[in-house]
Amino acid sequence: MKTLIRNGLLIDPANRTEAKLNLVLENGKVSMVTAGEPEADEVIDASGMVVAPGFLDIHMHEDPVGEDGKIKPCIYNTMVRMGVTTVLAGNCGENKYHPADQLDIADRDGIPVNLAMLAGHGWFRQQAGATDKYAKITPEQLGTMKEEMRKALDRGLAGISFGIRYIPGITKEELLETAELCKKDDKMLAAHIRDDAAYVFDAAREFLDAAKELGLSAEVSHIGSMAGFGQMKEFLRMVDEYRMNGLRVTCDCYPYYAFCTGIGETTYDDGFLERYQTDYSSIEMCEGKYKGQRCTKEIFDEMRRDDPEALTVCYVMKKEDVDLAFHDPGVMLGSDGTLDDGQGHPRAAGAFPRLIAEFVRAGKISMYEAINKMTAMPAEKIGLKSKGRLSVGADADLVIFDPETIADSATFAEPLLPPVGIERVMIGGKTAVLRGEIVDGRLGRSVRK
Repeated sequence: MKTLIRNGLLIDPANRTEAKLNLVLENGKVSMVTAGEPEADEVIDASGMVVAPGFLDIHMHEDPVGEDGKIKPCIYNTMVRMGVTTVLAGNCGENKYHPADQLDIADRDGIPVNLAMLAGHGWFRQQAGATDKYAKITPEQLGTMKEEMRKALDRGLAGISFGIRYIPGITKEELLETAELCKKDDKMLAAHIRDDAAYVFDAAREFLDAAKELGLSAEVSHIGSMAGFGQMKEFLRMVDEYRMNGLRVTCDCYPYYAFCTGIGETTYDDGFLERYQTDYSSIEMCEGKYKGQRCTKEIFDEMRRDDPEALTVCYVMKKEDVDLAFHDPGVMLGSDGTLDDGQGHPRAAGAFPRLIAEFVRAGKISMYEAINKMTAMPAEKIGLKSKGRLSVGADADLVIFDPETIADSATFAEPLLPPVGIERVMIGGKTAVLRGEIVDGRLGRSVRK
């Protein structure tokens, strides 16, 4: 099957290209990039559209696996509908299932997106019997955890993620000994760092100093919800200093001004109101008996006690800090998408089109910069040679969209609404999504490193 995509504006930052060029796709790959129009079995007219590499989400949280051993696609569906063709899941130290086994299931059954996975430190810690997140791990538990993580990494995981914020008991020794497992194949480290707001600087140094000591690549997760309270300018300067002194460090951010987490998480431990300079009404319940309501102290205390996994949205991030993050050349887009039975933050269904609608069309950043943050940057960070680009030989994963109308539709009340303005999403040269409708939800496979 030979497919010609003609008349579109090809934007491919990995190859420093922004030009009217046509693509020829064959056998799941890009076989030709040309100004001509060679014969093809299928012709797709992209007049007035942008043709870009399929978007890559470097920070999201995977779908669960059911009792039948099959992945239950919900967030993978929302991802592909917004132009994402490859995701890196298992972030914040969390896995919902053994990450290497989830890769195997993706290959066996096919899923809506290509899937790369991180080993979630917190998940493996619990599997080793260290169930008290506030306690120091024992030497025996640490040894068990390291061995299981090593075996999982050898099965093709892209690296290790840490949710230091969610495991306050983690020590420098535990951080270094587990992170060191990535040295064998030079795999990446990602972290939800220990603290935020006024305490973000020491928290970042804890993680970045460990990565520097080990000589590994580091990704600081969702910096808008870590330094988005008036610290962003100084935080980015600090990261630049590490980079200029040899650390391979980048950051990700999502284009919203509210974060999402479970009401029972350590984020809401004592002192959070003072840290964010807010009150309980800044927290909205996403699910449970108070879904859609803002918290009072009584609602907060009840839900934290009785339903600690219930997702919340907290409206405390500063707009100017999030905007500043996306101006920085070392910051890429990561949705931090997470859904629980279809409930959660609209970033899971809207982050990528929103960057274009709210940042590019508003003149905050250029289209080229936005696509770079959604394609070439994450592909390079993960170490994917055939993703995030559309040069000859690359995987034929791409998105075709109208630059004037693309926009997110998902809201906090309806977080699954698909975006508008995306004409077609292709994975391996086959159409996965056409005008918002999933036409083939089994084109995705594992991406191993």
